[in-house]
Amino acid sequence: MKNSIIGLKDLRENMDNYISQIEKGKSFVVVRKSKPVFRLAPLDVWGDEGAWERIIDFAKIKKGGVPLSDVLAKI
Repeated sequence: MKNSIIGLKDLRENMDNYISQIEKGKSFVVVRKSKPVFRLAPLDVWGDEGAWERIIDFAKIKKGGVPLSDVLAKI
């Protein structure tokens, strides 16, 4: 995701506009005196964005999957 650069004054003056863009998924880097200060990005409500990764598909091992008790017994 590419960040757009905006000034702190512009953010203050157009806050509603930036909030609506952030709600649509856009991110911004806010600068003050030409130096990055902070980044505005959409809130990850569940805290797991990008954290899930498929490691194994148990349905390929056995049709319908593998019982959890079998998986835990092997750990």
